[in-house]
Amino acid sequence: MTDRTHPDPNESAPSRSPGAPRPSSPGPVSTIEVRDLLPDRSLLRWEILCVLALSLGAAAVSAVISFVGVLTAPESMADQTASLIRSRAEGRPWLDLSFQLYSVVFALAPVALVVYLLHRTGESARTIGFDVRRPWFDTWSGLVLAALIGCGGLVVYLVSWQLGLTRTIVPSTLDGNWWDTLVLILQALKNGVLEEVIVVGYLLHRLAQMGWSPWKAVLASSVLRAFYHLYQGVGMFFGNLVMGLVFGWFYLRYGRVMPLVVAHTVIDIVAFVGAVYLIGRIDWLPF
Repeated sequence: MTDRTHPDPNESAPSRSPGAPRPSSPGPVSTIEVRDLLPDRSLLRWEILCVLALSLGAAAVSAVISFVGVLTAPESMADQTASLIRSRAEGRPWLDLSFQLYSVVFALAPVALVVYLLHRTGESARTIGFDVRRPWFDTWSGLVLAALIGCGGLVVYLVSWQLGLTRTIVPSTLDGNWWDTLVLILQALKNGVLEEVIVVGYLLHRLAQMGWSPWKAVLASSVLRAFYHLYQGVGMFFGNLVMGLVFGWFYLRYGRVMPLVVAHTVIDIVAFVGAVYLIGRIDWLPF
């Protein structure tokens, strides 16, 4: 009996009429689906913990320790300051600039890791909407979110500061170098990309794959966001908790993280750059 698994080398190929299309190369035997590439729940859980330990989970632990220091300090909470962007080499502007750029670039390493892990499971950054396919939607919706969250966050900060529940936030203590504004914008962009890609896009996506209900995942994401802002005080803890719920709702509704990146970046640019020109010149801003 002839084995037809392999073609007979002496058998001529079937003739093809002139102009007939060439036969296409055979495709894969079967399509590998995303669920076939996902590790089991235990490994997926460890993946999430490792990503958070290298990024905002570690920031949350640091913020809790810092908050304990705030509570045990002799001064009231409002009399203490929280500096967001500080000089790293005072009096040496080029060295300081090098450190600032270094901190921005390497802080984004966990984002690169997340994109890699998504590709490992047959997905990509597009899976969580971290792309530029819808620039107009991402821009205008991001600006609307920035206005909503930014104004609300400012009110929460002012009221909680008056009540002594929030530290005085100093967005920047840079030395007035020619590159200050550039660094402040890059820091704002870094915050937007790092936080929204990991705490919203990646975390909600992976928790859904583990079987979490959508709003349980959003709540977990929001609580994490609140905790890594705890070093600023109780008021900003709850302000960021609300921000996380709003951003989580938006992601569940539209499945895109890019508008959240735009919104967060705009909020921080206004806060960082605006503070340089406004704090000390406007009476109702804490100084």
